[in-house]
Amino acid sequence: MYYKKLIGKRCYLSPIDIEDCQKYTRWVNDMEVVIGLTIASNLYTEQKEREVLERLSKSDYNFAIVDLEREELIGNIGFVNLDLINKVGELGIFIGNKDYWGKGYGVEAIQLLLDFGFNILNLHNVYLRVFSFNKPAINCYKKIGFKEVGRIREAKQIAGERYDIIIMDILENEYKSIYIKDLVEKKKQY
Repeated sequence: MYYKKLIGKRCYLSPIDIEDCQKYTRWVNDMEVVIGLTIASNLYTEQKEREVLERLSKSDYNFAIVDLEREELIGNIGFVNLDLINKVGELGIFIGNKDYWGKGYGVEAIQLLLDFGFNILNLHNVYLRVFSFNKPAINCYKKIGFKEVGRIREAKQIAGERYDIIIMDILENEYKSIYIKDLVEKKKQY
């Protein structure tokens, strides 16, 4: 069962449901899905994935991404590292359901998480790491407003080739709210 915490036009963010562990287990064992993630070398049984989901569900800022119209789980997103003193968060996302790749769901889910991070958690900076071969992800992040701020050169080796880890970030004043500011404005009108 999903709960609409942050709602976009096509998807919403919900607390993670550990009963989705079979679906997640299929996704995290699909090399096409995880090749761009740091977990590509890990093996996941259903029990291990259940433990991961239990840990993520107990963390305050990890969400399931759910298709708004079909009520279908498509992936997850959250802050994998959070420094509330300095107001900095590291974003992590994956779309496990390949039927949703390249259709804007990742963009909207990231926008919703940024809205939450900047306008509710009062973060100043959100950053992420992406492998240099992952062009679709890099283009997605740039579309939202992330900028490349650094590289760890040749830090990832896959199939005998080396790739950079690109660090990208976005500041609170570079992001325009798509959800929360509208909610505040509606409350002001009452």
